[in-house]
Amino acid sequence: MSYAMAEALQAAIYARLTAHAPLTELLGAAIYDALPAGPLPPLYAVLGAEKARDASSGTAAGAAHEFTVSVVSDAAGFRAAKQAAAAISDALSGPPPALSRGRLVGLWFARARARRTGSGDARRVDLVFRALSEDV
Repeated sequence: MSYAMAEALQAAIYARLTAHAPLTELLGAAIYDALPAGPLPPLYAVLGAEKARDASSGTAAGAAHEFTVSVVSDAAGFRAAKQAAAAISDALSGPPPALSRGRLVGLWFARARARRTGSGDARRVDLVFRALSEDV
């Protein structure tokens, strides 16, 4: 197993999201690797939790990653959050991004969960993606 590509994967995902024009039209610069201090915008996305497990082959060390990208909105309904979530899904579809270490064999949407948070006045969509990396 190798967790060595995890940082490279995170950097590539962040770069792909911040370069996707339809997503930045919705969120502007409110796409975070870590939440900033102070008040947050009414709609934003943040990279979240990750799990990894061994996916080595006979010729290369590798890992299967499962990571979350969350969209949070203070709007009364889910529309804005779901529009941003769809743009995230679109940004991460297609050919896998290049990594600074190793290579990304594939990147797939796994599941999503939309829910109210806090006292019920905020909306959150958690998108879970799977990625397979190998250290070549």
